[in-house]
Amino acid sequence: MPNSFVPAASGSARTANLLADFYDRLPRAIAACVDDPAPVKDGSAFSPGFLLPELDDRMREYLSVATASWQGLGTYGGHRLSLLDLTGNPGTGTTKTFASLLIVARAVEYIRRHGERVTIFSPTSANKGTALRDAVLRAIEAGLVEPGQLRVVVLAPESCLAKLRSSRLSTDPALRELNPLLVYTGEHAEDVKAIGRRFADKHIGDFAAMGDNLWYSLELANYLVADTARAFFEHAADPAGERPRLHAHAVSSAFGLLGYHRGRAVLEEEGAADPATRPASLLVQHLGTPDMVLNLRHGDFDRAAIPAYALGEDGLYAQSADPRFPQVTYDPDEVLDPTFYTHRPATSPAMNDLIARFGGDGIVVSLAECVARYPRLRAMLAGTGCELPADPRTLREWSLVMAMTGVLNAVDRGLVDEGRDIVVHGSGCYTAAGYRPVEDAAITRVGTVEDVAEAVIG
Repeated sequence: MPNSFVPAASGSARTANLLADFYDRLPRAIAACVDDPAPVKDGSAFSPGFLLPELDDRMREYLSVATASWQGLGTYGGHRLSLLDLTGNPGTGTTKTFASLLIVARAVEYIRRHGERVTIFSPTSANKGTALRDAVLRAIEAGLVEPGQLRVVVLAPESCLAKLRSSRLSTDPALRELNPLLVYTGEHAEDVKAIGRRFADKHIGDFAAMGDNLWYSLELANYLVADTARAFFEHAADPAGERPRLHAHAVSSAFGLLGYHRGRAVLEEEGAADPATRPASLLVQHLGTPDMVLNLRHGDFDRAAIPAYALGEDGLYAQSADPRFPQVTYDPDEVLDPTFYTHRPATSPAMNDLIARFGGDGIVVSLAECVARYPRLRAMLAGTGCELPADPRTLREWSLVMAMTGVLNAVDRGLVDEGRDIVVHGSGCYTAAGYRPVEDAAITRVGTVEDVAEAVIG
């Protein structure tokens, strides 16, 4: 029997700009996340370093979309629920805004100091690429750089094509040529990472010969720094206290939770937060890539540990052997959202260690479970910045729905310790009505490293 839900009392959400409001803390966050913040330029790799521009009026304009809010959602099964809404940038609808703004800001500072061009290159399932393109365009429109000084090249799988957005980078002919959007046509979506890595390794010298610096930006440290600010905001808005707390997040590699924990560590080292109040973590995944939950529970990524599903008379596949996997699903091999496409993530050991130290668990959800929960979730999120559409078929990003479904399932199945408050990271939520799909003329389809080189270098 599902637990009862009690709505929160009406009240305004607490808001912040995660980057501008905590800008003075970012050097400390960088020191906690990066061994050496200096630029790297050795012929085989490039990084602009971690120096950031001065926070002047143009930078404040550039960072103005880095908004977040903290809002109570009521109680469920005796657990107080809060939403950390990270979807406030209308140009992205996801938490990738924060890291992308910092990545581009670092490139801007390098360009200013050294007078050299930078081309950011990133494989992506979609959301990272959308956020990087949005950040580059914002930097140009804020007057931080000229279009020819800073470019971005994105490589996304064709399975995520519907998530890619139109903007001036795709509609303006000059900007479209400078900032190619590549779509990989191969069978396995995650191959964009290997192809992107090989392209960067092989052609970084070609960019150097053209007076350009090719920055392969898909590195963990580039994302950890921005996500430390989640902990800073929590401490300002609703600091963890005597009541134990659990942070829930729909994850592929758990960059967001790892960054949050780095931020908590900074607060603890400064004496601002008590290590005894460090929240636990709940990893929420889907059946397409349940790798982090498998590794957490079994120590490896072997899909043989997924429970066997049997087709019932109602047409649903069901299992009752493992409460951490969906009880019902339309398809045991379904891909609920192609954004979550990482197999065997290298971040699993670090996340496992944090859960071993501070508590937590993992749970996998199905589309059938999300659909069954959808009316209740829509009611729970009414009045927040993450209101759900009446028709779930128009939802294009399922991160928040996955996280919320995972939380309710975990509570119902006794996977959350009694007395724990729960914070849901609203890491992504957008609908088909919220953006215009990218124009086909702005897409270059590729299948190999050579295709990428032809599209980017010519």
